[in-house]
Amino acid sequence: MAQVIADRRDVDFVLHEQLNVGALSEHEKYSEFNKKTVDLIISEARNLAIKEILPTFKEGDDQGCRLENGQVFVPESFKRAYDLYVEGEWLAMTEDPEYGGQGMPRTVALAAGDYFNGANYAFMMYPGLTHGAALLVEAFGTQRQKKLFLRNMFTGRWTGTMLLTEPEAGSDVGNLSTTAVKNEDGTYSITGSKIFISAGDHDMVENIVHPVLARIEGAPAGTKGISLFLVPKLRVNDDGSLGEFNDVVCTGIEHKMGINGNATCSLTLGGKGQCIGELLGEENKGMRAMFLMMNEARLLVGMQGFCCASASYMNAVNYARDRVQGKNLLQMMDPNAKSVAIIQHPDVRRMLISMKAYVEGMRSLLYYAGHLSDQMAVTDDEAEIARLQGMLDLLIPICKGYVTDKAFEVCSTGVQVYGGYGFIRDYPQEQLLRDCRITMIYEGTNGIQAMDLLGRKLGMNKGKPIMDLMVEIQKTIAQAKAIDTLKDYAVRLEKALNRLGEVAMHLGATAMSPKVMSAFAFAHPFMEASGDVVTAWMLLWRGVVAAGQLEKGARKKDQAFYEGQMKSVQYFTQAVLPITMGKMDAIMVTCDAPVEMAEDGFGGK
Repeated sequence: MAQVIADRRDVDFVLHEQLNVGALSEHEKYSEFNKKTVDLIISEARNLAIKEILPTFKEGDDQGCRLENGQVFVPESFKRAYDLYVEGEWLAMTEDPEYGGQGMPRTVALAAGDYFNGANYAFMMYPGLTHGAALLVEAFGTQRQKKLFLRNMFTGRWTGTMLLTEPEAGSDVGNLSTTAVKNEDGTYSITGSKIFISAGDHDMVENIVHPVLARIEGAPAGTKGISLFLVPKLRVNDDGSLGEFNDVVCTGIEHKMGINGNATCSLTLGGKGQCIGELLGEENKGMRAMFLMMNEARLLVGMQGFCCASASYMNAVNYARDRVQGKNLLQMMDPNAKSVAIIQHPDVRRMLISMKAYVEGMRSLLYYAGHLSDQMAVTDDEAEIARLQGMLDLLIPICKGYVTDKAFEVCSTGVQVYGGYGFIRDYPQEQLLRDCRITMIYEGTNGIQAMDLLGRKLGMNKGKPIMDLMVEIQKTIAQAKAIDTLKDYAVRLEKALNRLGEVAMHLGATAMSPKVMSAFAFAHPFMEASGDVVTAWMLLWRGVVAAGQLEKGARKKDQAFYEGQMKSVQYFTQAVLPITMGKMDAIMVTCDAPVEMAEDGFGGK
């Protein structure tokens, strides 16, 4: 049977053969999550995604959201899917059961999310944002706030958002103008306007909880003076009951290129002077609180983009098997030759193997990021936790920036495989492409991710995280060099890794020189080269596992899958890494033209 959304065999391969998540059950924290339990979880997630969430994909795009008399209404089909999702306790998969979570490993939750987000991530943004907002309450809330809000949010009874962006404060958050004035009872009167608020208002739940960034009167300018507040749509009484409307008004919803099933709202707070918020955490520490949540949010966005790519690839390979068009190239001169499925055409195969390699590499990378978190959760060794956290911090801009860049390319190729049919709305490919595009922009544009990688992550702890990551990559290279069928690919990756180290040192030094502007003009190419090397590592790691299974005599039904892994790493190291080496040569030149050209030289006047 044709796979949809994600290839279950590949999901299982990463979980059990590459990362061996079942071993986590040896630790008390995850003792319930043995291989059998993990497989049941993924099966249940897959069933819900295919049967209930996937049917909302096109309807959500066609219907979109509507604003009537200050109330936002979501596509009708979302309500049943949401009810089933929260009934299954999927919203807080990794969280403490005390607050309605399931306490499962993050790697397993990511695999379940592979199906959920691939089915319709515009829908999944409602519970996804809720989870992120609830994490802020869990991390910084008082016991009273946790008691009133946490279970209601983790169980999906209430949803949550994040109110950062303003018309004059997008990426420059420190320029925000929303204010907070302290009241005699310790609460704050909030006044301001926020834009681009995903899931900012809707009719699926009785209350929406908004963590809001605002500046207390008299606080320092810039990010140093920003505080975080908890502002529910309906006020919450001390006994947990809902009180009066809290003067949070939706003034408009955006008409967008994609994710039309998610309400992207403009919200006015305190337009009538009656918006009350509670301080969440300490005064003037709002940005620090947000940065602690950035890994979670940016990994989620990487998953959103990746899941579009995974679904697009599944659609494309299935379509290519069924779509009959043209003769086999080797039979072009035979007048009696029949037309064949387009998967037999070399150029279609080139597109498909490129999609396959990127999707497999991205899946392994994202699950690996989750696995680093799981490894931290089962050790008390502070040095080991610091090592794992350092590598995770280093990889996050790649998981968000590189992955979403490549996911969009995969979705574009997915349209191309369909030909003209890919461009029309009768088929899902064009919507996946449109939906994927925003992932390169929100939660920090990919240019900002690249600047984060170059400006912050490379120099963390005197460069120890990047050295630790390179040690891990070298371990895989050493294993692959001992396998005849992988030796050439390992050598190619080793050369690229060594070159990446040289490029990192060059850019780091340039960034601390008078040519700092030129260095950052090449931050994005550096992130792309870094992502290529990490993806090649993931594919080589897969190849090591697959080669071992083939050597042992894989079951007949698995043989093609393992051989496919070997072809993915062959393709990426032989057809993509040489281009990466060229990109790194260009970075080493660090051309000054982008920063030296006068503004008028760009034209347009």
